[in-house]
Amino acid sequence: MQAFTMHKGLVAPMDRANVDTDAIIPKQFLKSIARTGFGPNLFDEWRYLDKGEPGQDPASRRPNPDFVLNQPRYAGASILLARRNFGCGSSREHAPWALDQFGFRAIIAPSFADIFFNNCFKNGLLPIVLPEAVVARLFDEVAAFPGYQLGVDLPRQVIVKPDGAEIPFEVQAFRKYCLVNGFDDIGLTLRHADKIKAFEAERLARMPWLAHREL
Repeated sequence: MQAFTMHKGLVAPMDRANVDTDAIIPKQFLKSIARTGFGPNLFDEWRYLDKGEPGQDPASRRPNPDFVLNQPRYAGASILLARRNFGCGSSREHAPWALDQFGFRAIIAPSFADIFFNNCFKNGLLPIVLPEAVVARLFDEVAAFPGYQLGVDLPRQVIVKPDGAEIPFEVQAFRKYCLVNGFDDIGLTLRHADKIKAFEAERLARMPWLAHREL
């Protein structure tokens, strides 16, 4: 998993409440058993005027010029500004995969659906909860200033605005530890690789028959 320490990026505003996971990555794209390739279909039904199917070349699609992520001023955005209850709906882990593979590193919103919130941390994406009034001011600033960027300093737990003002945010200590070090669940386990190998060797010495399997 990619570590997250400090990030500065262009902000794209998703000015909708209750954005659900089916909007983030529609159901037809969940057929893939791979964990990659979902970025082109992020917000697919909003980004395109035609219906998309798995494996379809995005270049053959008709983009919706009114959708925020298709507007030139937000090209290359890596921080998503959203409204309340972002990521509600079904618990598909494909949603944070799609956001990450599109290029987003952090999402700022007044609230998130619980399962989506947890899945973000497990996949290297930082969800930041801020008061609704603070988020509303950020929406106003993004609209007023093209090229609006924010810095996210996870070790210090602050968002740095273009004028240098800082907005503090909370993050649970263990989640912060995992993100800063790039540890997903497998990475956490592999910290103890030497102990695991020693245990397996000792167990095999006591029970050598475990090494023999019938074909």
